[in-house]
Amino acid sequence: MYDDAVRRQRVPVSPVDRQMLDKPLNRPICVMINWLLARQKHVLKYASLYLEQGFDVVSVSCTPWQLMWPMKGSQLVAGDLMRLLSANESEQPLVVHGFSVGGYLWGEVCAHVMSNRELYQPVLDRVTAQVWDSAADITEITIGVPIAVFPKNKIMQKTLRAYMEYHMKTFHDVATTHYIRSSQLFHTNLCRAPALFLLSRSDPVGAETSNRAVYDSWCKMGIKCTWQCWDKSPHVQHFMKHRDEYLQLLMAHLRQHTHLAHKSRAHA
Repeated sequence: MYDDAVRRQRVPVSPVDRQMLDKPLNRPICVMINWLLARQKHVLKYASLYLEQGFDVVSVSCTPWQLMWPMKGSQLVAGDLMRLLSANESEQPLVVHGFSVGGYLWGEVCAHVMSNRELYQPVLDRVTAQVWDSAADITEITIGVPIAVFPKNKIMQKTLRAYMEYHMKTFHDVATTHYIRSSQLFHTNLCRAPALFLLSRSDPVGAETSNRAVYDSWCKMGIKCTWQCWDKSPHVQHFMKHRDEYLQLLMAHLRQHTHLAHKSRAHA
């Protein structure tokens, strides 16, 4: 069941000794990095795609507060994730499936890896495939956070956007510099697994221009990338608007790049 699989492996902001899994896993793992304020029932729709293929799912979330104060928030989440995965060292392959702000959080993961490459790089080397749905860069943070917090209130979106711009100027050393660093590390990803980009031209948060910059950077580094940009569909709702095509792209990506996962399933 989804609830058992995800609850058992949810990444908490907590001491490391609480992050040990109850028992060794015999299945591949999908690390699902959610969008801001994602509801569990919506995450379930995506997690089920992996559970049905024999994966376990680690669900990772970042709150608006954790995003705005990286040193006391998102960086701790990134550290907890890497400690969880390294403490439960195994040969199980990993797939990373990130949404929206998940791109920023992955940059923080890369920063954490750089603090101890010997310990954490082997974890990234176990990733056999990446999927980035509506990835948002630093240039879209003042657009994405207000929409996530106040999805139906334009006035409050405008108010929060003004505060976000103030926040980034006022707290440059404790916030903005970390966003910039994370963005740089996302563009020079320490994970070399093949990547699938899913986005739309009409999405102002997971913008085509910023995603294309990441795509081009990764291609130059030799990372095999697949690009799918729809003309029109809302932020992190491409699966809902283009279900059949989304599934076809995702499953083709997993079949092509997770052969170790299939081998693991056969021996589970």
